[in-house]
Amino acid sequence: MALARSFNNFAAYAGVALLALAAFALAGEARAQQNRANGWQVCNETSFVLEAATARPDGRAILVQGWTRLRPGECRTSVNAPLARGTHYLYARTSSAHRGGRRQWGGDARLCIDPSSSFTIENPPQCAAMSLEERRFRRVLINKRDSWRTSFAEAQPFTLARARQAGIQRLLDDAGYDIREGRRSADPRRIAQAIAQFRAAARLSPSAGEDQLIDALETAARRRAGQVGLTLCNRTRGRVWTAIARRRGEGWESRGWWALNAGGCVRTIDEVLMQEVYYVYAGLETDEGTRLLAAGLPFCTSPARFAITGRENCAARYYQTALFAPIPRRDRTGLVLEFEDSDFLEVGAQPRVMQITQGDGERPAVREAAPRRGVAPSSAPTSTEDRPTQDRPAPR
Repeated sequence: MALARSFNNFAAYAGVALLALAAFALAGEARAQQNRANGWQVCNETSFVLEAATARPDGRAILVQGWTRLRPGECRTSVNAPLARGTHYLYARTSSAHRGGRRQWGGDARLCIDPSSSFTIENPPQCAAMSLEERRFRRVLINKRDSWRTSFAEAQPFTLARARQAGIQRLLDDAGYDIREGRRSADPRRIAQAIAQFRAAARLSPSAGEDQLIDALETAARRRAGQVGLTLCNRTRGRVWTAIARRRGEGWESRGWWALNAGGCVRTIDEVLMQEVYYVYAGLETDEGTRLLAAGLPFCTSPARFAITGRENCAARYYQTALFAPIPRRDRTGLVLEFEDSDFLEVGAQPRVMQITQGDGERPAVREAAPRRGVAPSSAPTSTEDRPTQDRPAPR
């Protein structure tokens, strides 16, 4: 008889475009297998390609491993049998190919991960000391030695088969294929036509199965994602705290924070850039203090994660003020901005407030104060985490 346990974890994550994201559930169940032991299986019952990390007790240490890639509707063994009874840990993020910023599935256990490559580590006391990043893992109590299964799920549950079909549709949309009839839901005929067009464009073999189709679609979607939006990269040796500002309708919006470790990148806007100028805040942490960009325009910020409408009367609204450097779009649909040590003032030096050209609501009079790197979008690296970090000290 199979023993089943389940849990749900609902959390909403703010997107880079202030889109309301659906709350996601992390559902797990354990099933005893009578014929064979298959260890700890993790299953993807979502419409996203997921990258999962697990952690398990190893003597007095906790062994953390990542990444296990899961196509929609796929199950994979993450830890082989025999399993150690006790608390294990699980975390997942969506592939950077998906639009809307990276979604995460997790809990309240803080563990270290390497966001950029596969890893196996004994969890250290301090993540930053080993150039790692902290993530919140879900606790999973395992009491079987041979078999356990945990499933990632969306708020609207899918079967594995339905998750696979929904995942193909999502990837087609992420890759730029129109599969909808007006504002209605996805049209089956358009889906079939889009799949046929993509197979031909990608030169997939007629015998290529759904796994190969999903892999090729993810590659195409990731390539497209790298050609649009605003990506920020840290080319310094320290941690950089970043935020962005832009026009929203008739007003302004500022949003942050994203923490970038050395070598890290994040796509803060994942849609085609339409405005002539965007604005970026960056503060480089050093042992002596924070180094700021040379000049910028004032926008409202908050010590914690924020999305603030308007740039006037910040103090009266219990916000702080920081200077954001202007980034001209240069008629491109996507930009990658790389921060280097030379872009920042010395510790203690104060940036200057820029002036706005008369008659032009967006173009600043002083352009050279902006960070000097804005490379072609074709060289955009894969993002790490596309979610603002929860807590961040106030700008100095």
